Amino acid sequence: MSLDEAVRCTEVLLAFAFLQQSAEHLCVPGERRLFLPRIALSLLLMAGFAAPWICLALLLHALFILHRFDGPYNGGSDRMGLLILSCLCLVHFLPSLRAREAAFGYLALQVLLSYCVAGWVKITNPEWRTGRASRDVLLFSAYPASESIRAGAHWPRSVCLASWAVILFELLFPLALLSKQALVIGLALAALFHLVNACVFGLNRFFWVWLAAYPSLWWLQQRVGAWR
Repeated sequence: MSLDEAVRCTEVLLAFAFLQQSAEHLCVPGERRLFLPRIALSLLLMAGFAAPWICLALLLHALFILHRFDGPYNGGSDRMGLLILSCLCLVHFLPSLRAREAAFGYLALQVLLSYCVAGWVKITNPEWRTGRASRDVLLFSAYPASESIRAGAHWPRSVCLASWAVILFELLFPLALLSKQALVIGLALAALFHLVNACVFGLNRFFWVWLAAYPSLWWLQQRVGAWR
């Protein structure tokens, strides 16, 4: 996958993620005017119309949304969207190929760190190692989990195993860059992880926006493979 192909895939997936996020606000009259322009810009980006300027417009609009809600009101998914947009703007407007590749590679490294750092935080926390943190999330979180899902908290051994599965996946995710086969497995597991979180806890924004960053990992793995 060439840099241009990876960037284009990122743009399409990011546009889809923004469409999904923006649709949630259309039923709120006070927010409809704010997110309708984002929908229009996302459709233009998906169509490939003036992509550099549309990315810049989406970035400026995202900053306006930050001001409107006093920060990234939806946490990590908003930050990831801003990161992807910022890197795309750099790729489009930096003058040299090496600088553009560095900007896109930076996006891939940040995605790797998003998993690895999360795993490190968990493994250094005894509550995650024993499964108590996962149990508390199931029992007491404000996420819209069903009663049948919350009942799983009463199976401590299963919860502990699930906690360790997540910890090991996140810590070992950078190893996915070792080969194309490893990356396919790693990305499939990562997508499944976000899909489960979307279905269980309603964290649907994370699924699409993280998928939008995966082409950068595919591109970076090819570069790593060429250097070896």
